[in-house]
Amino acid sequence: MSYRICVVPGDGTGPEVVAEAMKVVTAAGARHGFDCQATYLDLGGERYLRTGETLTGADLEVMRGSDAILFGAVGHPDVKPGILEQEILLRLRRELDQYINLRPVKLHPGVHSPIADVKPEDVDMVVVRENTEGLYSGKGSFTAKDSPFEVAVQESVNTRFAVERCVRFAFDLASHRPDRHITLCGKTNVLTYAWDLWARVFDQVGSEYPDVTRAYAHVDAACLWMVEDPARFDVIVTDNMFGDIITDLGAAIQGGLGIAAGANMNPGGVSMFEPIGGTAPGFEGSGKINPLAAIGAAAMMLATLGEADAARRVEEAVAAVAGSLPSLRAGQMGMTTTEVGDRVADMVAG
Repeated sequence: MSYRICVVPGDGTGPEVVAEAMKVVTAAGARHGFDCQATYLDLGGERYLRTGETLTGADLEVMRGSDAILFGAVGHPDVKPGILEQEILLRLRRELDQYINLRPVKLHPGVHSPIADVKPEDVDMVVVRENTEGLYSGKGSFTAKDSPFEVAVQESVNTRFAVERCVRFAFDLASHRPDRHITLCGKTNVLTYAWDLWARVFDQVGSEYPDVTRAYAHVDAACLWMVEDPARFDVIVTDNMFGDIITDLGAAIQGGLGIAAGANMNPGGVSMFEPIGGTAPGFEGSGKINPLAAIGAAAMMLATLGEADAARRVEEAVAAVAGSLPSLRAGQMGMTTTEVGDRVADMVAG
C-alpha cells in the first residue's frame, strides 16, 4: 500500500521535528508493508517574507490530492501576529473542512506530571474541539477605530450544522472507548445563545447513544477538575476557543508540549496532523527540541490512514522513550532531537 503524504515542515523547529516524524513513518512502513510518498510544501513565515504568499491555490491542490498532511509549525517574529494564523492555519481548516480538532491527553508511565501523585491511569482523555467556527470564525467589526469612542466586536458564530457534526463525532468516539463517558465543556450560565444551542444539541444527539453517560462542566470548573481530578474525564467536547485553552492545560498535565500531538480532522476528506507546541522560538537548529509530539502526530496519521498496527507500534515506542527521558522539556531530555527520533525509529523497526 502506498500513501501520498503532504509534508509541511514550516518555521522554527518545525523542520527538525517533522524530519524525525518522517523517519519513524519510514521505519513503520518498512516493518508493516506500506510506503509513504512525500510531497513537501514550503509554507510559513520565511516564504511569506520572501514572496508575500501565504496559502495559494496550488498549495491547496496538492493538499487535496493527498491522503494526509503532516504539519510542523508556522510563525515568524518578523510577521505581524494574525497573518500566518488566519491565512494559513485557519484558512486550511476551512478550505479542507477539517471541522474536528482532536487532542489526546495521556500520561505515559515514567513521565513526570506537575500534578502531585497523579498516575498514568488517571490521565487518559480526548478533547474534541469544533475547529471551524466560534470566535475563530473571523467575524466582527470596528466602529470609530483609533478614536476615543472605538468599539471592537468579535462575533462567535455557531451553526447547528457544525455543532451537531462535532458533537456526533464526539459521541461516536466515546461509544468506542472503555469508559463510554462524555463531558460537554461550555459556559451556559453566561454565554446564553451559543451554549444554549450546544447544550440542546448535546442532549438530543446523546439520546441516540444510551450506552454513553453524559456530564456538563463550565469551562472554568473543567480547568479546576482537570488538575484536581483528571480521571473524571474521558471524552470532552467543546467549542473552538475553549478547546484551544483546555488542550494546553491538558498538555501540561501529560508532561508538557514535548509530548502533545493533535489532528485537524475531516473524517470524509483530508486530515492534518501536527505537534501542538508551535515553532519554539530560540531552539531552532539547536538539536534540543523534543520530537515526540510530532512523532505522536504521525502515529495519529497512520491510525487515520488505516494502518492500525503500525500506529499502535509507534505509540508504544513513543510511550517507552518518553518514560525513559529525564525530562520532556527542550534541552533537558539528555539526548538530541535526532537521537530521540533514532531511538523511536529503532524500536518501531524492531
